[in-house]
Amino acid sequence: GRRREEGPKPKASHPPAPKYRSQPKLVRARRSNKIMAPGILANLGCAGGAAVITVTFIHPIDTVKTRLQVSGTGNARNYAELGLAGTCSTIAKEEGIAAFWKGIPAAWMREASYTSFRLGLYKPLKVAFGADKDDSPFILKFLAGGASGGLGSIVGNPFDILKTKMMASETGLSLGGTASAIYANQGIMGFYKGIDANVMRAVVNNGTKMACYDTSKQLIHTMAPAPLNSGVPLQALASFVAGFFMTCTVAPFDICRTRLMNQPADKPKIYTNLFQTFGKIVSDEGPLALWRGFIPMWARIAPTTTLQLLFFEKFTAMAGLHAT
Repeated sequence: GRRREEGPKPKASHPPAPKYRSQPKLVRARRSNKIMAPGILANLGCAGGAAVITVTFIHPIDTVKTRLQVSGTGNARNYAELGLAGTCSTIAKEEGIAAFWKGIPAAWMREASYTSFRLGLYKPLKVAFGADKDDSPFILKFLAGGASGGLGSIVGNPFDILKTKMMASETGLSLGGTASAIYANQGIMGFYKGIDANVMRAVVNNGTKMACYDTSKQLIHTMAPAPLNSGVPLQALASFVAGFFMTCTVAPFDICRTRLMNQPADKPKIYTNLFQTFGKIVSDEGPLALWRGFIPMWARIAPTTTLQLLFFEKFTAMAGLHAT
């Protein structure tokens, strides 16, 4: 048969020329935004997972520290007279081993909210503050860490209140019962008692933690011999250094926060705000009282910081991200 005559081949269609020369930049910006949002969410998820795992192991030390900090206030027993070992043995004998995990549900909720923000937002805020260069000054890293910590403390304050009250109780309080009592006596604002002390503590805490960790990691990496200058040994050493300096700077804010949060809901307030609490503790108990519970606090902060940051580094690496 005859071949059909093929008609002219259709011209290849070309995409229309961009209307504006800046269009490729807009496309790149949209793509970067799409990438950035999941990156931040993944960072928050990695931070929350690391924090929840860590607090499960560290919570007993936090319980002992809280008992020492509220010692002698109101109707609380004077655990300061018993000392660290006496406090531990008294809790174990009178309340059982499980008492060391009082308030753990609230602690899980606190870590899933507060620590997710303070660890997960550090990297994006470090970029925003211009602190992501090797030679960035310490103060910019401190500001990035402080900002992420402050934001996290606002989100986590209600769970901090619940956790503090449940740990300080010798009789044992349920999460639901504690929350109901706070709401019945003080309303929704009862969950934000001590917010000024908590935000200040979080700013100092996380600013010191992340800036010291970041800076220590750089210094150890360049100055320490192998195998201390890479991998888990590097991260563990930097975390330990950060934990010590955190304890020194945070202890006064921590005891003020604990006193403000642990006040009875149905009695007149002894402490009204951060600065009044500072002054009252110093005048009534002496300046060193601001560092009461320092040893259990360091015993909690050092392993907490180390485990948190090790888990966070591992999880972010698995997600293809950078922790700091």
